[in-house]
Parts: sequence; structure tokens; C-alpha cells
Amino acid sequence: MSESVEGAGKDLGAPGSYLSVRRGVPVYSSDGEHVGKVVDCLCAPDLDMFDGIIFDTTAGPGGHRFVDAPEVGRIFERGVVLKIDAKEASTLPKPTKNPGSLAVGPDEMTGDDGRGRMRRFWDRLTSGRY
Repeated sequence: MSESVEGAGKDLGAPGSYLSVRRGVPVYSSDGEHVGKVVDCLCAPDLDMFDGIIFDTTAGPGGHRFVDAPEVGRIFERGVVLKIDAKEASTLPKPTKNPGSLAVGPDEMTGDDGRGRMRRFWDRLTSGRY
């Protein structure tokens, strides 16, 4: 079953998940405007964590924007539809580097409930990519 973007008339193919997002697929706003192309999907599949999508708003380099996972509406095999309109999408922040965790702290020396390890894993996973 294929679906189309409301107002854009684009066939996006079958529904998917963050696990199926591919670089270069178009990103559409909730009002059907083409707002860019996927550059990267920030996720940790082994932990079933989806952080968001980085997409490029320009034909050339430098127009990268980050959309947080809660603002991603639907994912398809040939496109992503956001929950926000084109005007709001134009104000999304540029992605920033997430510095890796290199120091040993109390969380590493004592038992924690897993949040410290998850945080350190996520920092290592995303550090220095943008």
C-alpha cells in the first residue's frame, strides 16, 4: 500500500520506521512542502532509540537542519513527513556536535540504573558527526 503526501501529490511508497530511513529521501512538511533531503537518521537500533533526523534544506552543502523525533510524523520507503509545517521547519536548528564522554566519573565507578551507561553510549555514538 502506497501513500501520498497531502497536497504534494508525491507517492511515498509503503510505510516504514526509523530503521528504514535512507539518505537522500525527500522530507516534507505537514502542509506538503518539500523541505529537504535526509542526510542522517540519529538512532541506536540495538537500544530501540530514535533521536531524530538531519536533513539538508539546500541543493549545495551547509543547509543542514535537525528535527527531533517527536516532530517526525510518518516515515515511508521514499520519504519522511514531519508533524510541523514548512514555516516551522525553516526555523529548525542546525545540528551540533555532541562531545564524547572521555572522563571517568562516579557513574563509571559505582552501579547505576543504566542511565549513565546509556548516556555515555549515546554520546559516543553521535560525537563528532556534524
